[in-house]
Amino acid sequence: MLARSAMPSSSRPQSWDIFCTVVDNYGDIGVCWRLARQLVAEHGVAVRLWVDDLAPFARLCPEIDAALDRQWVTGVEVCRWTQRFPTDAEPAGVVIEAFACQLPETYVAAMARLNPAPHWINLEYLSAEAWVADCHGLPSPHPRLPLTKHFFIPGFDERSAGLLRERDLLARHARFDRFAWWPCHGGVPAPDTLAVSLFAYENAAIGVLLDAWRSNDRAVRCLVTDSRILTSVSAFFGQALTPGTRTECGCLDLQVLPFMRQEAYDDLLAACDLNFVRGEDSLVRAIWAGKPFVWHIYPQDDDAHRVKLEAFLDRYCNGLSAPAVAAVHAFWQAWNAEATTAADWQDFVAHLPEIAEHTRQFRDRLAQLPDLSKTLADFCRAPV
Repeated sequence: MLARSAMPSSSRPQSWDIFCTVVDNYGDIGVCWRLARQLVAEHGVAVRLWVDDLAPFARLCPEIDAALDRQWVTGVEVCRWTQRFPTDAEPAGVVIEAFACQLPETYVAAMARLNPAPHWINLEYLSAEAWVADCHGLPSPHPRLPLTKHFFIPGFDERSAGLLRERDLLARHARFDRFAWWPCHGGVPAPDTLAVSLFAYENAAIGVLLDAWRSNDRAVRCLVTDSRILTSVSAFFGQALTPGTRTECGCLDLQVLPFMRQEAYDDLLAACDLNFVRGEDSLVRAIWAGKPFVWHIYPQDDDAHRVKLEAFLDRYCNGLSAPAVAAVHAFWQAWNAEATTAADWQDFVAHLPEIAEHTRQFRDRLAQLPDLSKTLADFCRAPV
């Protein structure tokens, strides 16, 4: 049932298997789905995406039928990854183990029987830390089988695997008409209104921020995504907010958006003046949108996320004036510590024009580097 096509090898596209376990609902599958589509569309390979939970996937991509075990969407074969893994699944020529998920033992054994052996990639989480330069691309031989896994680490310079970026993404952003977008999303904001998108984990500091926005002299139009931050926003207003809700309070005009597919989220980032993002996928998309952003990094019990946050801040802030660097560091750190103050916000927003220009330059520098899909495709074209 799950064998590959019998097409002649000379004309058969290179086969790829991407394995993904859904963690925190959307982050891991969000990255894997973007990668799978881009590999098919831009690199001409055949991709089979194994996913252990199709329900969250279906929210990102409504074409997914969560009841099906096997389906084709946008040229990608999507298969349900169950504990009873099918014994007839023929391994692909390239196997991606996304974010340290564990491949089925029977599948690994089948990989070892192939000659030549597949390219086996461990796709790691994004990091700006210095160790990436020493670890990206390192081989890891299997202790028993004739297989070697290579580590691919997304990052922010040529010594990393790069960032996912479709070939036409920056051109799409350049053509984007925010004034045509806003009428379909509650109306065009008044002049000098600060348009903000809010996508974050639960954060007790949101009350202080919302209070600062409603009390400020400058109007704020806030579009809240249907995500975990909505619980914290609802607590501030003392009522359960749901998609479609719109409320005005002082200088704050807040609207809750329905859950949106990935392409629609890209448009939201392009339409706003400031984007609050969380995790890995939305951080990268905010960078490509070229607008100022605030990153809510995924919290870890051992506080390892604070080191990752600092490493990214050091890269991102390089080139800003000293006062702007201090403002960005203070606001981002306070937001991630759920300890934001009104003074943190005022100092940050005062430097927003400089931060906006700097972010565009930061994006343009990163756009000179190969993107993650190309880095992977080039590596996996070479013989094992």
